[in-house]
Amino acid sequence: MASTTFSAAFVRTSDGWSGAEVDLRDAEIVDDLGDAVTEVLGLSGDELALLCVEVEDEWFAIARYRGEEEPRVFLSDAHAILTDSLGELFAEFAGVAPDKESNGLGVRPAGDFELLSDLGVSSEELLELSMEEGLLPADILSVIAERLSFADELDRLR
Repeated sequence: MASTTFSAAFVRTSDGWSGAEVDLRDAEIVDDLGDAVTEVLGLSGDELALLCVEVEDEWFAIARYRGEEEPRVFLSDAHAILTDSLGELFAEFAGVAPDKESNGLGVRPAGDFELLSDLGVSSEELLELSMEEGLLPADILSVIAERLSFADELDRLR
């Protein structure tokens, strides 16, 4: 059975945040993720954009794009690599090597923990949310969206 995936991109404008759902089914390489965000949001320059992806109760990822800067990503659990091809793509993006020998126990966040620090979510808070027992990826993304002031846009797209 295929996992249910929700992905949306958000761009910060002078009026706040604006979002749109993103279809990542055809993404084959990491660059495809950024291309999908640029296309769906109509980005043209130095706008700050966030791609939020949640896969059922398994994992979530946040990718950050801004103009010519190197894209940054946070992956809530490196074990996502074992669940599906999108997980593999985000793990590659986060610099995680596949560890098929891993027992898959415990959550193992990966990538750039500082990715939202300048927006008001510290690396400690991001890690704490990711490791919180009983919190689902959708719940964690809602908390982050609330902190960054795009919760209404996230709820509208869900």
